[in-house]
Amino acid sequence: MNHIFGPVNSRRLGRSLGVDLFQEKICNLNCIYCEVGATTRLTCERAEYVPTAEIIADIDAYCRHPQRVSELDFVTVTASGEPTLHSGLGKILTHLKKTVAKPVAVLTNGTTLYDAGVCEELASADVVIPSLDSALPASFRKLDRPASCLDLQQIIEGLVTFSHQYQGKLWLEILFARGINDSNKDVDALRRVADRMRIDRIQLNTVARPPLESFARPLAQQKMLAIAKQFRLDNPSRPVDLLAQGAAQEDDHDQQKDFDLESNADRQALQDEIVEMLKRRPCTAADINRTFHLGGPDKVEQLLDPLVHAGTLQKRSHGDRLYYQ
Repeated sequence: MNHIFGPVNSRRLGRSLGVDLFQEKICNLNCIYCEVGATTRLTCERAEYVPTAEIIADIDAYCRHPQRVSELDFVTVTASGEPTLHSGLGKILTHLKKTVAKPVAVLTNGTTLYDAGVCEELASADVVIPSLDSALPASFRKLDRPASCLDLQQIIEGLVTFSHQYQGKLWLEILFARGINDSNKDVDALRRVADRMRIDRIQLNTVARPPLESFARPLAQQKMLAIAKQFRLDNPSRPVDLLAQGAAQEDDHDQQKDFDLESNADRQALQDEIVEMLKRRPCTAADINRTFHLGGPDKVEQLLDPLVHAGTLQKRSHGDRLYYQ
């Protein structure tokens, strides 16, 4: 099942099964903070980059295990790049709604919501989480490094229109990088756009995981709190979440039994599953333990050290944390 990963324990979505629509990073942005790596195909073209039938077959294979499905809180449609560039997105979402009795979320960079066809396909999702990192052209170019076919004002108008047409939950994510899109002018411009939108919640993020570019640096917690306060003043009834702060505060409390690595007959399969997850995002040993219940970060390191020595995985420091990727 090359297109299924997890489930992962998500602060936003609970126990979430990921559906990745690509096998390489196909995107219309090449963001400096991206944890997946550099965009290999920078494009605005919608196409069937991976056969839709292949993705649906992976979904069906997973659903043949009802116990697995029953433990999920969400199914999250994402991609190594931008999922709305896959022309089969609508068919995949429709199939998920018919096959999996769980709510479906879509993570998107929000750049294609000016396209009526994309908006129509997204209508069947229960939650859509688009991003908007800047409402000013200079910051947008520096942070998100868009393909030449994108126009920021068109993106903003698409987001605003979609927000008033879409009937599901809409959560807007904004990521801040120090010295790039965190000025008062940038924040004010983003607030003005958010005020035009119908949003159920705003989620503020910063560079919390190892980024593509070393000059992509996180904001200090005090700065993030100050920005959150400004967004809350605009609409006191609308929740404003700090995603990066929340990730740092998660505890290793599992209600499931720890995994016994020594007696596991599927050790290789488990390693392969972790590698598939790490292709999508870097994780600490604690992150991996929360997802796979391996008995603690020490046991995660014991399991993954051979893969590090073999060069399959790398360890990379970011802030005060050590990530596998």
